[in-house]
Amino acid sequence: MHKYSKTPDIIPFTSPFKAELLTQAQLETLQRGTLRLLDEVGVHFPSQRALEIFADHGAQVDWETETVRIPPDLVQKAMSTAPRSFVLGGREERFDLLLDGNRSYLCSDGTGVHVRDLETREMRASRKEDVARMARVCDALPLIGFYWPMVSAQDYGRTAPLHQCHAGLTNTLKHVRGGMTVPPQLAPYVVEMATTVAGSAETVRQRPPICANICTIAPLAQDGHGIETALAYAEVGIPISFMAMPTMGSTAPATPLGALTVGDAEVISGMVLLQLAYPGAPVLHSILVSLMDPRTGGYVSSVPVFWSMMAAQLAHAWNVPSLGGARVSGDAPNIGWQSGRDGGFGSALIPLCGSEITGLLGLLGSAMILYPEQMILDYEMCKFAYDVLHGFEFDEADMALDVIEDVGPRGHFLTQKHTRKRIRDFQLSPLTRQKDSDGNPRDPREVALEEFKRIDETHHPQPLPREVLVELDRILAAAEREAV
Repeated sequence: MHKYSKTPDIIPFTSPFKAELLTQAQLETLQRGTLRLLDEVGVHFPSQRALEIFADHGAQVDWETETVRIPPDLVQKAMSTAPRSFVLGGREERFDLLLDGNRSYLCSDGTGVHVRDLETREMRASRKEDVARMARVCDALPLIGFYWPMVSAQDYGRTAPLHQCHAGLTNTLKHVRGGMTVPPQLAPYVVEMATTVAGSAETVRQRPPICANICTIAPLAQDGHGIETALAYAEVGIPISFMAMPTMGSTAPATPLGALTVGDAEVISGMVLLQLAYPGAPVLHSILVSLMDPRTGGYVSSVPVFWSMMAAQLAHAWNVPSLGGARVSGDAPNIGWQSGRDGGFGSALIPLCGSEITGLLGLLGSAMILYPEQMILDYEMCKFAYDVLHGFEFDEADMALDVIEDVGPRGHFLTQKHTRKRIRDFQLSPLTRQKDSDGNPRDPREVALEEFKRIDETHHPQPLPREVLVELDRILAAAEREAV
């Protein structure tokens, strides 16, 4: 039996350094573009229920093409009910995330499909055990406040999203992105799992233990199962982020502002639907702009971060929280110079963006590949960014004038009690300055892998009560029967 570990308190990113690239007038111009697209072009909603909700509220519905055109006044009225601030609940209140624009929380990236095996170091398909392992490791890292299952439970077929939710809820005390697009008949099982862990339907509304992510389809379309699933989650108060992923040159115009506008129209159309159906439903805004490689047609996610920063501003212009803003993960197929460049630049910009949920760290290959040690490498870069950019309190005593006076000219500060006490304030990265038995510098990647294995072997967060675990197993078994 494992000895259970205490999960450290979450450290949010706060910073006096914020960057706003767009003026208020420019934000309003982008919003007018979104309103024009929604009103004059429309969005595809392949859901009978969604079409009926829109029709009941005065939107123009083309039942044959399943396209909805939403007038600007209806958009504005619906969005006025979306909450600016709400809580994403943890297992304990100390792990709750308050999304109010005053702080940012780091999030793991998701949801990859390949894993570099921890022991054999061979590439293989991801499994539920990988989801659980990464949840435990993220549980031990205080800067990470939000666990997005980093890989998929491919050993469970159609019910993989439910098993990913289960692996997260049972292996971390932090908030879990446990809801995904599933066949609509399986959505109630996700709701049941959340209610079982929270303890009551009321607690799900006040401190939801999971949130959901629903991806739109660029350009200007929604996924049928995604919308049906979103409505099921919103009904019980599970927060939902609509995530648009427009690719410039293929599914979006070949300009950043064009991609932002088409993505915003997709996201806002989903939010409007939920607000019409369930006014006050908690929602997050997310646009991840990418680029089509003009030479190969390939996918390039490592685009200039300022586009994501503008997406965060756009979310706040709509008066809702943002997921995104800066991304640490990138396109590098393996660990090396490219992954270091992407991670270093992305982590440095986290404090500037102001997104409530941000970072998206730990994966390679455009969020498709998990090298376990990459999470430690990315985390250290984010920790360095935190130390540099979260600001400091000016304390006149820190000038240490009395100490300088005691040492005097040509003296040395090594023998001072002040030095022995305060030198410990400086936290150097455990991945650097290490040497092997011959005195040669060690590769930080090697040290990171050792650190990952140490956490994996020693950190075992407090489990859910036995009766809750039994009930979760029952829910999963019922979902498996439903999925057949």
